[in-house]
Amino acid sequence: MGNPNELDDADDIRVTLNMDDGNDIECRILTIFDVGEQDYIALLPLDEDGNDNEDGEVFIYRYFEDEDGEPSLDNIASDEEYETVSDRFDELLDEELFDSLEN
Repeated sequence: MGNPNELDDADDIRVTLNMDDGNDIECRILTIFDVGEQDYIALLPLDEDGNDNEDGEVFIYRYFEDEDGEPSLDNIASDEEYETVSDRFDELLDEELFDSLEN
């Protein structure tokens, strides 16, 4: 389970995930999207130099804010939920690619 503990510039928002193994991974926020009533966040892990990773790895978590507006992340518990959310994220990527080709 990770918790965002660092938000930077709004143009390039990054979070640092505190992983269960004790490592910290800096990620760039790709998007926050909803599936049904639940919000999710897609994070792109960055390499040691702060650049996008080259293997295409993306982390997807449940996303919510507490009553004070503090963001928090939670693991997706079931394979079925993860598959549904992954499919929606893929649709968003396809829509973004289509939109970029139109312009």
